[in-house]
Amino acid sequence: MNRYIGLMSLCAAVSICADEGVRLVTDRGLELTGFQDHGGYNPETDFRNDFAMVYGADNPRLIEFIQSWVEKGYVPQMMTGIAWGQYADFRDMNGNDVMSLIQVERNGNEKGHGYRTPYIVPSIEFADYMSGKLKAAIDAGVVAIHLEEPEFWAYTGFSKAFEREWELYYDEPYVRADASPDAQYKASRLKYYLYSRTLRRVAESCKEYAKQKYNREVRMYVPTHSLINYTQWGIVSPQSSLIDSDVIDGCIAQIWTGTSRTPNVYQGQREERTFETAFLEYGVMQELVRNTGRRMWFLHDPIEDNAAHDWNDYRYNYKATLIASLLHPKVWHYEICPWPPRVFEEKYPRNSDDATFIPSDYATTLCTVFNQLRDMNQPDVDWENATHGIGVLIADSGMYQRAEPCFQLAAKDKNDPKTAERSEVHDFSGFYGLTLPLLKYGIPVQPVQLDNTVRFANYLAGYKVLVVSYEFMKPQSPAMNQALAEWTAKGGVLVYVGADTDPFNTVSHWWNSGACDYEVPSQHLMELVGLDRNAKEGCYAFGKGEVLVARKHPAYYTRSKEAADEYRTLIRQATEKAGLAYNERNFLKLRRGPYVIAACLEESVSDQPLKLDGLFVDVFDPALPVQKSVTLNPGQRGFLMDLNRLDPEKAQPIASSSRFESWETLEGGVAFTQTATIGVPGATRIRLPKKPQSMTINGQVFSDAVWDAGSRTLFFNTPADGAARDIQIKWEK
Repeated sequence: MNRYIGLMSLCAAVSICADEGVRLVTDRGLELTGFQDHGGYNPETDFRNDFAMVYGADNPRLIEFIQSWVEKGYVPQMMTGIAWGQYADFRDMNGNDVMSLIQVERNGNEKGHGYRTPYIVPSIEFADYMSGKLKAAIDAGVVAIHLEEPEFWAYTGFSKAFEREWELYYDEPYVRADASPDAQYKASRLKYYLYSRTLRRVAESCKEYAKQKYNREVRMYVPTHSLINYTQWGIVSPQSSLIDSDVIDGCIAQIWTGTSRTPNVYQGQREERTFETAFLEYGVMQELVRNTGRRMWFLHDPIEDNAAHDWNDYRYNYKATLIASLLHPKVWHYEICPWPPRVFEEKYPRNSDDATFIPSDYATTLCTVFNQLRDMNQPDVDWENATHGIGVLIADSGMYQRAEPCFQLAAKDKNDPKTAERSEVHDFSGFYGLTLPLLKYGIPVQPVQLDNTVRFANYLAGYKVLVVSYEFMKPQSPAMNQALAEWTAKGGVLVYVGADTDPFNTVSHWWNSGACDYEVPSQHLMELVGLDRNAKEGCYAFGKGEVLVARKHPAYYTRSKEAADEYRTLIRQATEKAGLAYNERNFLKLRRGPYVIAACLEESVSDQPLKLDGLFVDVFDPALPVQKSVTLNPGQRGFLMDLNRLDPEKAQPIASSSRFESWETLEGGVAFTQTATIGVPGATRIRLPKKPQSMTINGQVFSDAVWDAGSRTLFFNTPADGAARDIQIKWEK
């Protein structure tokens, strides 16, 4: 208990701001930004963020490392893998070690995450073992524990451990998952359940331990890839069920270049589309916690797991994922970096004669972005004439259709618009066919979690047009169809896309069980909206709304520009019926308070550059220049502060690679303190109501600052020594 009190006392030593509401001066207790790291405090990776997550329940120096970060003012959190780890001391009741729980592929190969680090079939014993391992972190005073990446590979499920869980759960003999669509679907549902059970059991145990022993709360989070990525990669994870349990307090959306550069197909071309994929990934993760009150951090990574790329590649794709995340304004907490030492202390491309450390300008830009992310809770949001209010539904059940026999049962060619060929199933083209044609033409289409329609009243109220297909997922209950029908009756426009050719329509489920005799789940939906269960292609009225039926497989819309245009015409028709203005353009542009977040799109309606007019500070430029106009070419993204949206008479921080620890308005001046990351050249721009007359840093006169009269801003650089600086500025009377 004494250790906990000591740690939390140190943790309470957060930034104090004399002027309330000053931009970029925030309390660390808000936990707006943080990172994960295997090690202890390191001045070269001290980004002046709010919290540090020390990694690994099996880390022998875990307590020491936690203490080191707390002593530097960080809120203590920890993270550990829940699906893998070097848990050498695990033993089950029969004395078997952790390798007895390894996931096994259909050919008998074991699925590992490294040497003697198995992907685990999570038993009750393993969950209780993990709960015991985490008690040391709670004793050390962590305020939050992150159970990372509960992952069960779709193509595994052939071990004795899984066979045992099957027989316990289904109360029937085990059936190989690759035997039929029904067996695969049931195996994946079981995998989903096993990790839901594990997370709930571990979280409940940790919360009870902290409450009983210390009479305090410990928060439990789940860092997880997006539903889109897990589905495409063939991984089953609990996803939306995380919000069914009150003991899970939120998530980290683990989205970065490594997930978002996964190729997809648009207009017949299979390519990496990092920005667009990231936009959809962050979008579905925002939906995961909408209406729940749970916290969501968006992850960014300045590099990625693949060390073979160069800094130009990393920088380009980092900007793509960052801007994609900022285009989702309902989230304003961020994990700014996983594994900071690999960004700031390693050379890339690895094993290359041309490998170099991070360029100094990129390091400055990163630290500036890290600080600016603490200012993204901006309630004033405007898409500026974009067609907003279109959603494409996606469900957790999409993960249940991602392993054999799904590929062997796919169509043999792409000539039939009503079926999906093997490569289209592999590329998850059913989903991308419904989203990329819109997103590429400047329509911020939103992935919508179908499972949430039965969790929250009026969950769909913010949408005017919804697109759904059961060709790559299935509704898990008839209530989901009922929710769509009710939404349509109230005035929504529902677009159903599908010829109902998916082999997984044959699985044993509610639509073909008991009193239900539907061949496919869409037949139930058609009847609910007043149509024949095999309604033909067309447009139909239902209540105050409309139903549009397109009898094609959604993967068809990825095959050519003509097919994508056909889909866009369908959605234009839907938006007109919904009373939405349908605007196609080659950019996305969002205002978040004084910030402009913009992306000029490739493969779009035109190749024209996007010109932005205002009085901008470019956050991506290490010199933080003031510009009256900014031009973005296709493939470029912008993160801009528009000074015209700020009070010109108010002294305030604008942007900096250093953290503003305090800010105080004086008579005829300001005083503030900055801290910085060692080794990173400093750059700061602030706004002042009048031209400065004098400036001191740590009591010494400083004259190397540049005043911009047109914007009333002052810019200055500071050395890369990581020193704290007390700065005072006086201006003309």
